[in-house]
Amino acid sequence: MSVKALADRGIALADAVPDSLVSLIARLAAGGVFWRSGQTKIEGFHIKDSTFFLFREEYMVPLLPPDFAAYLTTFSENVVSVLLVVGLASRLSAAWLLAMTAVIQVFVYPSGWPDHILWATALLVVISRGPGILSLDHLVFRRPQVAAFAR
Repeated sequence: MSVKALADRGIALADAVPDSLVSLIARLAAGGVFWRSGQTKIEGFHIKDSTFFLFREEYMVPLLPPDFAAYLTTFSENVVSVLLVVGLASRLSAAWLLAMTAVIQVFVYPSGWPDHILWATALLVVISRGPGILSLDHLVFRRPQVAAFAR
């Protein structure tokens, strides 16, 4: 088999991966990161004192009072990440988490770019391609599909 034939075969295999599967994996990857982070900030239905301490002493996001930033971030990580994973308001949820990623990158952990660029990539997949058919968005706002896992 020639190199060109192998390359063509590889491209055909890659093209056969459904966009909906890629979007699902992107939603799970990014949502999982934010969910796990959000879970470290709470105990039951209450925000831990250590969370407020971190926002006052370590994170110090400009323009936002530390306590407000703690509430906003904790809510976003615990609620918006779930919306993203289940695929409800997916593009809006991904955009919100992408904005949070940008704030984290610029103001909190600038050296964390190797992780942040991966999160951003997964979130951009959802923003640009949508959540796919394996999402609540698809069930609620169903568009006619030609085949299962349609592109």
